[in-house]
Formats: sequence, structure tokens, C-alpha cells
Amino acid sequence: MVRIGNFFFRTRNYLFPVFYIFLFLPFRRISADYMQVFYVGLAIALLGQLVRMLTIGMAYIVRGGRNRRIFAEGLVTDGLFSHCRNPMYVGNILLVIGMSILSNSLFAVLVMIPLFLFIYQAITLAEENFLRNKFGSGFDDYCTQVNRWLPKLKGIGSTFKNNSFDLTKVLFKEYNSTYLWTFGATLLLGYNTYWFNRDLSIKDGGVYFLVAIAILTILYLAVRFFKKRRSRLNRKAKAREAV
Repeated sequence: MVRIGNFFFRTRNYLFPVFYIFLFLPFRRISADYMQVFYVGLAIALLGQLVRMLTIGMAYIVRGGRNRRIFAEGLVTDGLFSHCRNPMYVGNILLVIGMSILSNSLFAVLVMIPLFLFIYQAITLAEENFLRNKFGSGFDDYCTQVNRWLPKLKGIGSTFKNNSFDLTKVLFKEYNSTYLWTFGATLLLGYNTYWFNRDLSIKDGGVYFLVAIAILTILYLAVRFFKKRRSRLNRKAKAREAV
């Protein structure tokens, strides 16, 4: 399982584009009343986004790896990591579940969700193997106190109180993934309400999809601009200090 997890860790960046494609394939629909499905899926996806934002805003752990391999500089147990060992992955799974429901596709719900649950379980086991080998008993003690997936709610109020929330960090780290899933959700809404009804005109509210896409794209480009501007200013400041 660890080998499988390492494989998926190396190839995880290619998984979501494939997932996106399957969301739009014309499989059997969950319900003829799409709006009921839409609100359920949107609520779950928003919950996943909230979990990701709280994780990043309080105590973000960098597990992007090095050279496409699992890597961690330290063992982070603060913030939401004191309640769940993998809060970012919990957020990701909720997003996958929410987007699968938003697609109104039985294939996405019955196949893609179980597949991603397996993938994240495998990746998590591979990461835990790395962390256990690197941090030894310290990681084992952490595992005995904190669940792998199911967050413990005891003490969550104290966690929010004792940890500052960095909104700027959240914006700069989350703007890309947030744009991708909200853009996809908007497309899925239009796809299910217009395409399946064979109404491709911009009448009867169709124009609102174009406006929503435009607003999302403008916000994305604005955050991206300010992030790059901040990076340039930081580099110039470091260069002046080095002189």
C-alpha cells in the first residue's frame, strides 16, 4: 500500500484534470431535479473549502514533497492538525464528494468518490511511513492522540482562540484551487440546466453564467497579480538587505 501511495503522490497533479473530464461526461444522472442535487453538492464542497482555509490559515504544513517524493521538514501538530492528522486531505475529499454530486453523475458518485478515497488512503499511509521513519516515537505519540481522518471536536474552541488566522496566506495559497472548483461548479450548473434541457441560449438566466465566470476570473487574476507583486517586493527587499 505504501508503494501505491508513493506512486499516487508522484502523479497526483494529473488526477484532478482526469476527474474534471469525467464530471462532464454524459453518464446516467442522479436526479431529474438538478437544483436539489446542486445545493447538496455545493454545501459539501463549501465545507471542504472551509476546512482547507482553516488548515492553511492557522498552521499550514508543507507536504508538497521534493523531487516528486514525500518530504516534511518538521512534524506539525498545531491548528487543525491537533484535531485531525490530515485536515487538508479531509477538505480535498469533501471537495471531491461535493463536485461529484454537483456533476449529477452516478458514475462520479459510485466510481470516482470510492477511487479518490482509496487514493488518499494510500497517499496517507505512504506519508505516515515516511513520518514514522523520520520522527519515530514522536510521530507515534501524535498518532495515538489524533485520528487519521475523523476530526475530534473536543477543544476546537480553544484551537480557534489560541491560533491566529492569516487571511492573506489563505488568499495567496488557495486562490488557484478555489478558482478551479468554483469555475467547475459554475460550468456544471450551466451544463446540467442548459445542456440537458437543450437550451444553449443566454436567455432565461443564461447570461448569469457568463457573468459569474467573468467575476470568478477577474478575482482570480487580481489575487494572482497581488501575489506576484508581493513576491517581487520581497525579492527586492532581500536584495537590498544583502547589499
